[in-house]
Amino acid sequence: MMWGYGQGMGWMWLWSLLLLIGIALLVWLVVLVSTGGVRSRHGQPGQDGRYFPAGRDTARQILDERFARGELTADEYRERLRILNEGR
Repeated sequence: MMWGYGQGMGWMWLWSLLLLIGIALLVWLVVLVSTGGVRSRHGQPGQDGRYFPAGRDTARQILDERFARGELTADEYRERLRILNEGR
């Protein structure tokens, strides 16, 4: 007895699963593109979320890195940060 499945219907679940995955990926891609989630990420992210060209650091990033490495004291860091912020 075949119970109405016929010949070759045993693999139908696989095609259904692949179709559902494909539809989900397509919906995800449409949402990602429509919300601006796809952008070029070929550089360093800045404070405001924008990306700068690769290999180019901002003065703030360099200052943060030097402070993190211990090259600057807290007072030197604050003074240089104040000077950087005055230029805005």
